Amino acid sequence: MLGKLYARWMYRWETALTTRDENRIVRPVEWGFDWLDDFIESAGLRRQIFGNSEPASLDPHESESALVALNEAIVERSDAFYSYALPTDFQLETRHPQLFPTNVRPETLKQDAELRRKAAEGKLKPAQFLRFTSPIRTPYPENDLVNARWYPARAEKMQGKPKRAMIVMPQWNADAFSHNALCALFNRFGISALRLSKPYHDIRRPAELERSDYAVSSNIGRNIAACQQAVIDIRCCLDWLEEQGYEQFGILGTSLGSCYAFIASAHDERLRVNAFNHASTSFGDVVWTGQSTRHIRQAFEDAGLTQLRLRELFGATSPVNYMRRFAAHPKKVLVVHAAYDLTFLPEYSIEVLRSFSVLGVDYVSKVLPCGHYTTGETPYKYIDGWYLGSFVFAAFRNLAENRPVSMERTNVELVGG
Repeated sequence: MLGKLYARWMYRWETALTTRDENRIVRPVEWGFDWLDDFIESAGLRRQIFGNSEPASLDPHESESALVALNEAIVERSDAFYSYALPTDFQLETRHPQLFPTNVRPETLKQDAELRRKAAEGKLKPAQFLRFTSPIRTPYPENDLVNARWYPARAEKMQGKPKRAMIVMPQWNADAFSHNALCALFNRFGISALRLSKPYHDIRRPAELERSDYAVSSNIGRNIAACQQAVIDIRCCLDWLEEQGYEQFGILGTSLGSCYAFIASAHDERLRVNAFNHASTSFGDVVWTGQSTRHIRQAFEDAGLTQLRLRELFGATSPVNYMRRFAAHPKKVLVVHAAYDLTFLPEYSIEVLRSFSVLGVDYVSKVLPCGHYTTGETPYKYIDGWYLGSFVFAAFRNLAENRPVSMERTNVELVGG
């Protein structure tokens, strides 16, 4: 009886948190072939995908079939899809941090105004940010200038250890302060951190948006392109860290960030420490069943699509399709999921764990007694932080004791200019 009361209370709390923002927009479904045109051309896929037709001339049934075929081609050729030219304009920028809120709640706007006031009065400490041009270009220049807040560990904390660094990928619609506390925690363990702004998030968000809608929306091609850009940006951050003399690398991703982190790790064996804070197998299943994407599901339902069909249309961004590739190289892995999650349903997280078991992945599973959004509330955020921090510390210590041979970069070419 007590368990049922707790579950009902938790579901009510979770639902209240996922429905408090009223600036979610239902946009019409778009296939988004134009967002993937560069890959279609470079891979010589135009005739295979579209036959003798132009994408704009296809009817909805033909467009859906073509997009399913394109997803399958991306998964089959994922080495090429996530390959890139190494940026040559890495630089550290010093500026006052800003919040870049994604909601219009009074308390959030007040926090944003307070930070701006402190910055104007010189009472806010400046921070360092890694900036470089993403190898993937979009129609939005602000999105294509990658941003990662830099948290270098103090020299005395790193003394006598391999230089270690984590890349941190927060959740969908995260503001620019989300997960910064985790980076500071890693610093206490002698681990440096780059807190990466995902495509279309915080300083990279186009001015026309209140939320980071272009990362996850009813434009399917753009969703896939955003994932491609995120994965490649992660790999570029690893390149910069190597240039700074770092030797061992990990990644922490939350929610959408965990999807991007998983696919990056599946394509870059340098990522030996992996912490997935909420995980799922299929991108389409999350969009269809999650509370926080109900407005996107409405668009797909209005277009007559189903969950099964959506699963195929998001195959290129689904971790399940890269499981064997992920398991092919040794990694230390943590999966945290929430027992009362209404955004990443627990059965999908359990599917991840089953796949890891079948494939022999070295993983640890932790279950939070809360939901997706309530993970960020007291006391659950402290439990989650303990799981993540203690795992990352132990995993890097294990790597230091069994120091691997250095690995060569793959799928990268150095370009001038």
